[in-house]
Amino acid sequence: MDEIINRVQESGLIPMDLADFKPKTEIVEIDIAHQLWEGLILREKDFRAWLKENDWTKYSSKAVYIHCSADAIVPTWAFMLVASKLVGVSPVFIVGSKIDLEKELIKSEIAKINLEEYQDGKIIIKGCSDIAAPEFAMSELLKHLQPVAKSIMYGEPCSTVPIFKKAKI
Repeated sequence: MDEIINRVQESGLIPMDLADFKPKTEIVEIDIAHQLWEGLILREKDFRAWLKENDWTKYSSKAVYIHCSADAIVPTWAFMLVASKLVGVSPVFIVGSKIDLEKELIKSEIAKINLEEYQDGKIIIKGCSDIAAPEFAMSELLKHLQPVAKSIMYGEPCSTVPIFKKAKI
């Protein structure tokens, strides 16, 4: 009986899955639109009362994006006031969209990669994943790994697209 040989393992290729960088922290929103008077304007006195009465501890250990879903002009300081309540409570928060926050979390996960493990490696970035903004994740991963990698490919070991190859010196 013939022995099954794992050619991928023997090739020295290092597969990386974008799913490994998918945010693990629960993502929640704070929509300032809910604090607008008649859905149109922000009343400072009412807004400050909401800030004071709101239980900010519910955002503990959650990633938060602050935005306004209404088509209204919201003063910049309103976002700053909300953010000031999250300092020391939420591990990560941004003013922006959910996708902006997911990108921030992905970038943070990629930054944790130990580059020594990929020194002169032949890396394959697996593209099929349910990660938000895969193009962003792939380019961030490439930016992080390219300085140390020997080569970077996209796809599956059986069918790759060459992306980068270190010049021979």
